[in-house]
Amino acid sequence: MSPEQKEFMSLLLPPARLSQEQAAWYLGFQVHDIPVLVAVGLLKPLGKPVPNGLKYFASVELRRLRDDAKWLARASDAIAAHWRRKNRTSTGCLGRTLKRSNNRTRGTEMDAEAADASPVSASA
Repeated sequence: MSPEQKEFMSLLLPPARLSQEQAAWYLGFQVHDIPVLVAVGLLKPLGKPVPNGLKYFASVELRRLRDDAKWLARASDAIAAHWRRKNRTSTGCLGRTLKRSNNRTRGTEMDAEAADASPVSASA
């Protein structure tokens, strides 16, 4: 835990408006999970921020969500689903997208493609 996070978590009363990082600390999620929760509609930023702008969250709303076990379960499930989707496909070292099956990369197919692409001398 960083010193800033320790200091923030020791506040008796958090500020009314929290940044994305502070919201993550307050809810017990990672900072990179907050955009996922916003995208699926489980977390709503204050106002109407532009898509690539800073987003702030109301601490009173975060307090309500933090105390809601059902919301925490839905949020955790949404994050797990996001990473499952994201990990379903990944880019290999050759820039090709590899599909994963049963949590394993089909390395033999990639190795065969790489062997086909590499020059082989006929005199060998």
